[in-house]
Amino acid sequence: MNTRLTPKTMTLEAAKSLPRWRQPLVLLFVMAAAMPLAFSVWGALLNNFVIEIADFDGVNIGWLQTVREIPGFLAVGVIAVLLLMREQVLGVVALITLGFAVAVTSYFPSFEGLLVTTMISSIGFHYYETVNQSLQLQWIDRDKAPQVLGWIVAVGSAVSLLAYGLILLGWKYWGLTYQTAYMLGGGATVLLASYCYFAYPQFESATPQIRRMVFRRRYWLYYLMQFMAGARRQIFVVFAAFMMVERFGFEVYMLTALFMINYVANIIFAPIMGRAVTLFGERNALAFEYTGLIFVFLAYGGIYYFGWGAALAATLYVIDHMFFALAFAQKTYFQKIADDADIAPTAAVAFTINHIAAVFLPALLGYLWITSPGMVFGLASGMALASLLLVLMIPRHPAKGNETIFAHRANVAAE
Repeated sequence: MNTRLTPKTMTLEAAKSLPRWRQPLVLLFVMAAAMPLAFSVWGALLNNFVIEIADFDGVNIGWLQTVREIPGFLAVGVIAVLLLMREQVLGVVALITLGFAVAVTSYFPSFEGLLVTTMISSIGFHYYETVNQSLQLQWIDRDKAPQVLGWIVAVGSAVSLLAYGLILLGWKYWGLTYQTAYMLGGGATVLLASYCYFAYPQFESATPQIRRMVFRRRYWLYYLMQFMAGARRQIFVVFAAFMMVERFGFEVYMLTALFMINYVANIIFAPIMGRAVTLFGERNALAFEYTGLIFVFLAYGGIYYFGWGAALAATLYVIDHMFFALAFAQKTYFQKIADDADIAPTAAVAFTINHIAAVFLPALLGYLWITSPGMVFGLASGMALASLLLVLMIPRHPAKGNETIFAHRANVAAE
């Protein structure tokens, strides 16, 4: 191999001397732009593709989403992979895997074929997200983390908006096909990921990361929040958009336009939410999110029980998506309570915990969906309530030794 093409290693401190466009934070933004090019195209087309081309029903989509989440459940395997390659390299390899699988999706329009391409793309997506979360918490200063993470969400939303806009115009006016859309979206991610490898040095964090599985008793609240967030998220990801197509007959350009509205809202509000987390703290930000989600999911259920229309469903979908943008407050909570060396292994463990319910919940709820779709959203509302009760255990100023309100009380009693 030509050694001139191999990026050199550089500490985060030394990287400050690089041009701004080659610094670690900019790399995080570039990678945040690369991922949605494939993933947003896949997500925008999925529900119409599986219904129109693959003839899916609720059971099929439930099984597909279950298979999609298996790599997330196995994200703890990232720890083993990191024995062979650096986190930054793994992030690039994962992005290329995601892009390639999305690019070839339309060539396998059967239930079995989609299970295979979905599994491969999901390995790329979940391993990238695991490594990306770890790198973010290692490379971003604690005092700036909420604002920077808010801007990273905004960048990802802007790229998704661009992708959806091109799909909308292409489907409406240019005769865009599923095959072309998947190839362009996946190929763009592969190209941008390759650029990330060759244009940037390998950045070395100040604290070496532990290369084995780590469980800490004092992280218990973070683990529980991750579990509930994963269970609740599945219902939204799997069934909210599926409802738009199945119940209200949304076409590709209509669903894409709805996604575009979501991302315009995220571009505007994600940086504001980052600032809000800094001002009001993780507990208040997450409590606001989960309180809102309780009522959103109840209203989703009302669509089936009371016959409310497509306009309300679309509005709820946008509101729902905006609330989920506050989820990065869980990352900053963990950053404040974690040992620096625990970030990489705990990111992998947390991703696995987040996906425990994801492995079985979509398939089981697919059967419930056939008989009572409203009950699916009622269950999601209950999960949001459970999450709200958990975040109320976060102290106002979380830190090592002050991970929960109970830890604070124990410290006061000891004094």
